[in-house]
Amino acid sequence: MYTISALWTQAREGLDITTVIFNNHAYAILGMELGRVGATAAGDASRSLLDLSRPDLDFVALAAGMGVPATRAGTSADFAAQLQRALAEPGPHLIEAVMPPIG
Repeated sequence: MYTISALWTQAREGLDITTVIFNNHAYAILGMELGRVGATAAGDASRSLLDLSRPDLDFVALAAGMGVPATRAGTSADFAAQLQRALAEPGPHLIEAVMPPIG
């Protein structure tokens, strides 16, 4: 979410870039950073800050809204096929690879 505006630039400039978002519905990097400083997300309120739901983000719709064709892959086979198609076509593309939530 920090750099989603890059999709608009990719569309505007017609860049041959395929963006892959591995969506596990969490800011897992923030949990890792908390661990590095010896902190934890102990309570429900702090754990909810690492959760990317309520509402779920629709990266396919966000990309389409910025002019980038996008697809959602729910399996590794879907992902492989979508990546092959995206790399074969000129211009920007986004693939949202849905991952299991980190438990």
